[in-house]
Amino acid sequence: MKRTSNRKKPGREEMPREYHFDYRKARSNRFASLMKGSAVAVVLDPDVASIFRSSETVNTLLRSVISALPKAGRAQVKSG
Repeated sequence: MKRTSNRKKPGREEMPREYHFDYRKARSNRFASLMKGSAVAVVLDPDVASIFRSSETVNTLLRSVISALPKAGRAQVKSG
């Protein structure tokens, strides 16, 4: 019979069955005040983030793209 090893493979750690959250160490979300109304947070890829340094520049570009879309395309973008 072949003997199996109980050793873990390097770089492969097992996930614990459950995590215990210490609520005493919890802090409030420091970014919550930046989220106004129905704002949506989006994570940009590093190459894109290197060009667009602020939300204003991203919003300006997206608004120009939206204005260039045909009317039918705009309805799909807003609802989808």
